[in-house]
Amino acid sequence: MTESPDTPSGRRRRSGGGGRARFGGWPERPAGLLWTDRPGPPRTPPPRRRRRLRAAALALTVAVLASAGLGWAVWARLNGNIRSDSATERELEKYESERPPAGPKGAQNILLIGSDNRGGGNGEYGEDSGTQRSDTTILLHLAADRRSATAVSVPRDLMVEVPHCKRADGSESAPQTVQFNWAFAFGGAACAIRTVERMTRIRIDHHIVVDFTGFKNMVDAVHGVQVCLPRPVQDEEAHVSLPAGRQTLDGEGALGYVRARKSLGDGSDTQRMARQQQFLAALVEKVQSNGVLLNPMRLYPVLDAATSSLTTDAGLASLRGLYELVRSMRSIPPAHVQFLTVPRTAYRYDPNRDQLVQPDADRLFGRLRGDQPVAVVPQPPAGAGLGGGDGKAAGPGRGGRPAPGASSTPAFPGSTAEHGGCE
Repeated sequence: MTESPDTPSGRRRRSGGGGRARFGGWPERPAGLLWTDRPGPPRTPPPRRRRRLRAAALALTVAVLASAGLGWAVWARLNGNIRSDSATERELEKYESERPPAGPKGAQNILLIGSDNRGGGNGEYGEDSGTQRSDTTILLHLAADRRSATAVSVPRDLMVEVPHCKRADGSESAPQTVQFNWAFAFGGAACAIRTVERMTRIRIDHHIVVDFTGFKNMVDAVHGVQVCLPRPVQDEEAHVSLPAGRQTLDGEGALGYVRARKSLGDGSDTQRMARQQQFLAALVEKVQSNGVLLNPMRLYPVLDAATSSLTTDAGLASLRGLYELVRSMRSIPPAHVQFLTVPRTAYRYDPNRDQLVQPDADRLFGRLRGDQPVAVVPQPPAGAGLGGGDGKAAGPGRGGRPAPGASSTPAFPGSTAEHGGCE
């Protein structure tokens, strides 16, 4: 350190280490630090500023609690919408020994039942007789790897062996061969499940029952679904009046479209099932293409409509259970969501009823039971007659043929969600 010459004021300036000193032995200050910046006791904010800080903290706390409360309210509402069908579970437990074993790990088989019950707000679609039948029944198979989903329609007029089932009044129906939708009328979902399991030897893991009103609300929640009609539709019984051409159906129009039978095609239930499959394919495409599953603002009304109309087993009777189911299907591309109908032909004793075509039906059931892939080929043009457009097999061997380019995978007439809308 060196000393500089005396200044006129008699002070000496010291230099060294880049610092400066003053009289009284004050410590050197670091370069760039003003003496007024020296550490000292913390300064207390003025009273007005303290009030502003407390108000801001309180507002933030209220916002967080409000968000949490709103989230909980939404969750509680959606969760409370779903009705759990514990009676079906208790009834199925009685027959556990006769049910098929569980399928491959991760694969799921869900029975979707569309009820034609006229009660509970559905009276405008017919007289409430106090009974219900399965207007639509679909066996949905989700592959264990969640790379494909196969929806198989079971015709309501298919002649099947229905086991003895417990009725709502406590009595039991006798085992009998009747059309399939009577199983649901006899003993509800439990009887329908046991009938499907007996026919297919596929274990049903879950079931979902939806009514007319629920279907309408779900379509309205996605702002309608687009269809193409080659000719106008006028069906007073189904409450539908639609012009020809490309159009978007709201819930009411969609319900009439999928229920109409006498005014479309040859009036058969078979063609109605084909329309139902096409409409469901278009609905799946609409939900996926519009990003509904990834957009909370668009997903909420869909979930609210869906949960308000569902009756399920305990495994799905919660928002978490349904969310896990939907989340597992989210990555399945529309081209791998397949729709088909069990191979069947006219019943030998009544041409207005159906019967399974063997061995094609067992081949299909076996593939699903073992979680093995199946393929679908386009349906023949509508109106082509038996075996071409009505969805019925012209005879044994029509279904289950090898798919083009994949000799080991049997193919069945059907469609995919990729081609569910207007072409």
